[in-house]
Amino acid sequence: MYYKMQLADKVRVPPNRLGEELTKVILDVLQDHLEGSIDKEIGIFIAITKVLKIGEGEIVPGDGAVYYDVDFEAVVIRLTLQEVIEGLVVETTSFGAFVSLGPIDAMLHVSQISDEYINYDEKNARLICQESKRFIGVGEPVRVRAVTLSLNEREPRDSKIGLTMRQSGLGTARWLEEDMLKEKEKEKEKGGERGSR
Repeated sequence: MYYKMQLADKVRVPPNRLGEELTKVILDVLQDHLEGSIDKEIGIFIAITKVLKIGEGEIVPGDGAVYYDVDFEAVVIRLTLQEVIEGLVVETTSFGAFVSLGPIDAMLHVSQISDEYINYDEKNARLICQESKRFIGVGEPVRVRAVTLSLNEREPRDSKIGLTMRQSGLGTARWLEEDMLKEKEKEKEKGGERGSR
């Protein structure tokens, strides 16, 4: 899921920033170029937190910038298929819900919410299970499983992540709490039946 990593890269410091404090400039350049980007080997860059080491600068003929080999620390999210992850519902539509997983949104299709038929309540922006009346609305925390991943390094906004909530232990925080209470009641009933024999 989330990882703190030590990475290395070559950073170009533009000529107009050469007089500034080098560590700050390099941190700014790394943040501008990497935060929000995707590298399929590393993951999705959330934050560049600090510069650890700066090597000797190199000047390339014809370019007024200076290039530095830099070691830095980054926070990344690395999603894998079948990973269980918690997110927040940010939008509901007639075809499903969009769930924020931090730096990227994923799609929870209506067919992956429940075994029940789902109705869309446009006025209240909720998806409602027809039989149980359970619902999902904007702002609700959910526990989901990633079932499809298509990450686009060039255009991170075009990445597609498909989610499901149809398995045991998945759903909104409210649903999970209701399920736990039902399980406890069943356990009490079983305990009471054993004691009366």
